[in-house]
Order: sequence, then C-alpha cells, then structure tokens
Amino acid sequence: MARQLNWIHEFLSGQVRGVKAACIRRLLWLASCVYELIIRLRNWNYDQGKGVHQAPVPVVSVGNLTVGGTGKTPTVEYLARFYRERDYQVCIISRGYGGSQGMNDEYLMLAETLPDVPHLQGGNRVELANVAVEELESELIILDDGFQHRKLNRDLNIVLIDATNPWGYGYLLPRGLLREPISSLRRADGIIITRADQSLTEGIIRRIKQYNRNAPIILASHAPSGLSRFDGETRNVIVLNQREVALCCGVGNPKAVADTLEKLGAKIVAERIFPDHHEYTQQDIESLTAWACQLPQDCWIITTHKDAVKIRLAELGGRELWTLQVRLKIIAGEDELKKLLLRGLSLA
Repeated sequence: MARQLNWIHEFLSGQVRGVKAACIRRLLWLASCVYELIIRLRNWNYDQGKGVHQAPVPVVSVGNLTVGGTGKTPTVEYLARFYRERDYQVCIISRGYGGSQGMNDEYLMLAETLPDVPHLQGGNRVELANVAVEELESELIILDDGFQHRKLNRDLNIVLIDATNPWGYGYLLPRGLLREPISSLRRADGIIITRADQSLTEGIIRRIKQYNRNAPIILASHAPSGLSRFDGETRNVIVLNQREVALCCGVGNPKAVADTLEKLGAKIVAERIFPDHHEYTQQDIESLTAWACQLPQDCWIITTHKDAVKIRLAELGGRELWTLQVRLKIIAGEDELKKLLLRGLSLA
C-alpha cells in the first residue's frame, strides 16, 4: 500500500516518466478542466447567496484546498479549546465518513481530547446546526472540513495549507490534489500554514498574497506532545531518540509522520501504510500482528491517534504499540489568530 500511495504522488508530480504516463496525465488534465468548470459554476452560484443558510449562532469553518491531511483535526481541537476556555458552548459539526455507526476516527479522537464538546456528524450540516442550537444550546459552531461546504453560511473561514505540499501538484482533481482553484483563497478570513517547520514558507506566502492580501497568515507545526499506549501508560517523546521503530498508520500525509519521528531521532525500520481514514478490520489486525512478529523484539510500533482509536491495542505481535500524540503549535501569528477568532465573530 505504501508503494502504491508513493507511486500515485510520484505520478501526479510528474516524476513518473514516459509516453504512456504523459498521455494519462493529459487525459486527467482534461477531466480536471471539466471538474474546474463545475466547481467555478457552483461557487458562483453560492457567491450570489443562492442556497446559503444562516445559522442562529456564529459558525467557524476549518477547511483546506487539497485532498489529504493538512491537520484539520488538531486545528479543530485548538479552536474548540480556545472558545471553551472563554466559556462558550461549542459544538463541532462534520460530514462524517469512514466509520461505523457514525463514529469515524476524527469523531473518536475529538471525543477523547474534548469530552465536553459535542460532535454531530451527517450529510445535512444545515439541519445539524439547528440541532446544535435548539437541542444542545450551542453558542458557537465549528464546521470541520467546511471550506467546500457552502450551504451553511460561516462567519469565519479558516483555511489550512500544508507546507509540504501546498498546491496539490498545481492541478485540480483528478490531475492533481486541489479540490478547487487556488483563487478560492479569496474567501479565506485567516490562513494557517501547517507543518511550517518542515518546509520553506516564503514562496507559499507570496502565492497566497496573490489572491488574498487581507487574511492574516499564521505559521503552525504539528508538535509531538508525548507518547501514549492503550493501557494508559505514557512516555516523553525523548525516549524515541536512537530507538528502532516501525510506523503503522492510515492518514492523509504519512510522510509527514515519518519525518516527525526521524526528527525525534527514531530509526524507522519498517512501515505499514493504509489509506486515509482506514477502518481496521479483524483481518487487518491479524495481518499487522503477523507483520509485527517479524520485527526486532525490542522494536516499538508507532501509530497516530487517528489510528489508535480504531486499533485499540497496547501491543501487536508482542511489540509495544505507542501512539504519537500531536498538538497544533503556533509558530508565528498567534496573537493575530486570537484577535481574528474573537473580533471576526464580534465576541471580543
């Protein structure tokens, strides 16, 4: 699976050469032109206010331009904590996918880290907003992955850009990873460049300002905050230095996880990579157990919180299974972000 995902990225980025690859990319580009036309017409329709519903309380949207992991869940957690610390009754609303009984990985993660914040999932987010206000007495709604969901009006649009692959290879789906044109950044009220510690950001900032010179640009990283195990044991990440580990995860950007482990000094000796939002089955657990049995006896298996809430084990094949806990850390622009989060909603 890891090879397949790497090949897709290499193919889209143009690293896979040859006449056949070039022809396929040309066909995908034609498809992306049709997709772009549909998206532009859709956005124009919403820009006219057609089909847009106003919630009775402020709505903050967290979203992105590209397919794949940009760090929305840690950002949602950061925002929810920010508003809860100021005594606002917050509710998170998301589409909900990739899980059974309406509880996907993001739902389970946020339920653990934000036990006092309700989380509603479903396709009709306008209806869920009414439920949040009328039944849960919410005073503020955080719309997870909401940049493209324009039926529900938002008071603040926070857009995330992953510094390690900001523009999805420069093309819309299916030729690239962009969900809509870069020019859509004009709708953003605030822009957070995530994983800003893993790549240069000057060029990204210049590109952003071509389309939006007013939105504050915040730099952030996904800072490792510790290691935890399903049995409740915790460790400082310093113990990873010079330790052999195996990486097991199903996230949008597994390379970023690997880079974080290597920066902590860990030596990655094996990997099992699954698709984003992978739902682990009993067969998967059995396969992972067999894989783990082939690892060195003292090798730790490292996974993400997103995966741990579904695997729910403290070991695999006699090897300890640890979760790398990550929090959003603002590197630059935190004061601007806090002012935006309050003044933009008239909550200051």
